[in-house]
Amino acid sequence: MSSIQAKLDVVGIVTADMGKTLAFYRLLGLAVPADADSQPHVEVALPGGLRLAFDTQQTIRSFHPGWRPGTGQLSLAFRLPDAVAVDAAYAQVTAAGYHGELAPFDAFWGQRYAMVRDPDGNGVALFAPLPASS
Repeated sequence: MSSIQAKLDVVGIVTADMGKTLAFYRLLGLAVPADADSQPHVEVALPGGLRLAFDTQQTIRSFHPGWRPGTGQLSLAFRLPDAVAVDAAYAQVTAAGYHGELAPFDAFWGQRYAMVRDPDGNGVALFAPLPASS
């Protein structure tokens, strides 16, 4: 059997409140148009050709009437330049009222790592490689 020749092109996030969700991702640096908050579907181009798509729950139900929301079924990870930037991003996101899941810590796998939740409960990791010890 041959493998399927598919290329990951879009990561989709379903949201209960488009404006709140887009404000969260803007805070993390995504270039989301200012007039997108009231749209039912929004796409943001990412480096490397990947797209991040946001759809309202109503949009999903329009073509999948049996769809029901889950919580935290998706996780994204944002790389930051260094450990100090991870700590600062976590502080800024939580100060803006978003849920801090894991405060920044030095992980055994060699990263400064933190986890926040977007308005729909999806996990969003903030990380930076730790300098190699000598």
